[in-house]
Amino acid sequence: MARKTGSHSEITGPRIRAAAQHLFARHGYAAVSMRQIAAEVGVQAGALYLYTPDKQSLLADLMRDHLESLLAATAALPPQPSPADRLAQFARFHIGYHIERPDAVFIAYMELRNLEPAQFAEIEALRRRYEDVLEDILRAGHRAGQFSIPDSKLATMALIAMLTGVTNWYREGGRLRRHDVEAIYADMALKSVGALAQP
Repeated sequence: MARKTGSHSEITGPRIRAAAQHLFARHGYAAVSMRQIAAEVGVQAGALYLYTPDKQSLLADLMRDHLESLLAATAALPPQPSPADRLAQFARFHIGYHIERPDAVFIAYMELRNLEPAQFAEIEALRRRYEDVLEDILRAGHRAGQFSIPDSKLATMALIAMLTGVTNWYREGGRLRRHDVEAIYADMALKSVGALAQP
């Protein structure tokens, strides 16, 4: 039997991932069934298994896609002349990138507990690679005498938590423009490590 129009894997696969991401972010992974995801997409529940082995794999795929795209975008940032400039750039980038993807961010941070051990290890390794980018900046700034930090790992975790928190409250059209939020947070990031704000 021929496929129905619109059921091609290049269309249906992304629609399944988008529906799963939306539902996981709104209701939590544990509360969402494959049947609900299928209903959101408009296919039979059994059709989902043509695109993913199970719900666990779907969750891991969403996290992996988000983190791999984040790492690629981070790697593409232009070089900066100093650790302070790099930290300001990282802060602005982190906020701008994550504001655009609140559902993906929520899932990547809040649903780790629902991953099975092997998948948890894989996703956690990707997260550590991103955290390492920031920690490398902090260590370079400390070595150069630009930053004052007692523990680079702790500072990394604190900064990422602060920057990621923007996705919980920021809304387009609010009191502050996105550019203003990025600039303010970059300034706070610099001050938190004892550096002066960059122009």
